[in-house]
Amino acid sequence: SLVIIMISGFFVGMVLSLQSINALQQFGAADQTSLLVGKALFRELGPVLTALLFAGRAGTSVTAEIGLMRATSQIDAMELMAIDPVQRIALPRFLAGLIAMPLLTALFNALAILGAVIYGIGLMGLDTGVFWGKLQQGVYFEKDFLGGVWKSVAFGGVVSLVAVWYGFSARPTGAG
Repeated sequence: SLVIIMISGFFVGMVLSLQSINALQQFGAADQTSLLVGKALFRELGPVLTALLFAGRAGTSVTAEIGLMRATSQIDAMELMAIDPVQRIALPRFLAGLIAMPLLTALFNALAILGAVIYGIGLMGLDTGVFWGKLQQGVYFEKDFLGGVWKSVAFGGVVSLVAVWYGFSARPTGAG
């Protein structure tokens, strides 16, 4: 998921910057672009888009892997040997999703800001000091950044739980 999230984050930042500059120039507020991009990314877009990309790549992979274990009777064999498959299979994958999502979200946000910087400062000629100053002044650590981190933890838990659940509940056939 790492490469997909990095590329998507970069281009989401560029497009968000493009749309923000175009909309804010009508009101003479193009210097507020970094504030709009930062708040939108850290609060909502970063966690949500990362969760969608994570579910599409890692979630389906976990579901298919556990479903294949069910189809080839590996889970039944573990139960026969008195090994708890939930403890051995589900819990590590769930915890990995719970830990990986905030890290992937932070990487998504960082590359989105980089994309916004390249477009806003490099291509549209926004002032560098104003861009970074507005971003630092307007994005609050507790409310914006940590709020997005907690959302990404929640999304990571939900995506991982759903992936593990559907993997375990898959029919033990090739189609399942």
